[in-house]
Amino acid sequence: MQTATHASVAPIRFVPRATAAAIDDAPTPLKTQCSTCHLKDLCLPCGLTGTDVERLDGLKFARRRVKEGQAIYHEGDKFQFIYAVRSGTFKSTLNLRDGREQVTGFQMAGELLGLDGLASGKHASTATALEDAEICAIPYAHLSELASTSTDLQHVISRLMSREIVREHSLMMLLGSMNAEERLAAFLLNISQRMKARGYSASEFHLRMSRAEIGSYLGMKLETVSRTFSAFAHQGLLEVDKKHVRITDLPGLQQAFELRVQ
Repeated sequence: MQTATHASVAPIRFVPRATAAAIDDAPTPLKTQCSTCHLKDLCLPCGLTGTDVERLDGLKFARRRVKEGQAIYHEGDKFQFIYAVRSGTFKSTLNLRDGREQVTGFQMAGELLGLDGLASGKHASTATALEDAEICAIPYAHLSELASTSTDLQHVISRLMSREIVREHSLMMLLGSMNAEERLAAFLLNISQRMKARGYSASEFHLRMSRAEIGSYLGMKLETVSRTFSAFAHQGLLEVDKKHVRITDLPGLQQAFELRVQ
């Protein structure tokens, strides 16, 4: 798999309103505030009320459309923004010394990207769109300044960072203690739960990532991923048509997974 170059980065710019029309890749002015966004219960405002949400509405966010295959930041880039996914799906990757790409996560609408830059001031991974997507770029310096005046917002930011730690621990468990079927079952159940939380079907969805990307994330060879999908289909747990998945026995998939990890 080829590694994306810096030429494909989707730049985030803040431009005066009067000159925005003259710049093709200028951020689109926000039409939806945090307080009225349909993703507010999943994204940054989650758990906030009243004045704190109004303060978030006052932040100078930039909204940007990102094309499939385009990166919003690369490993080693300076950390400036937290990115909230408004639509579409992203993958986070690390570049290994031998040139391979290691997928470390998949993010969808209502989830945040960029928190990996908090530790050192530089992004530790690359975030690439798996389909045409839209993001909100949140200047971290402004958000941090706002949080200094709000205990509730400080708690929200801490919770977001904690969520990243939990995600990494979950990945470690996948790679360290589960066999191929357990890993794929856990992955599909996770996607199912996240789709349900967004008001979509928990049993039928389209995977935006390739089999190779799933394998990279789960620590499995491409052939093993394909063989495991086929095994689940043979067991009557799901139906697969390329990237389209229909879980025909969701309780069965859950039960099989739970029995394996007990």
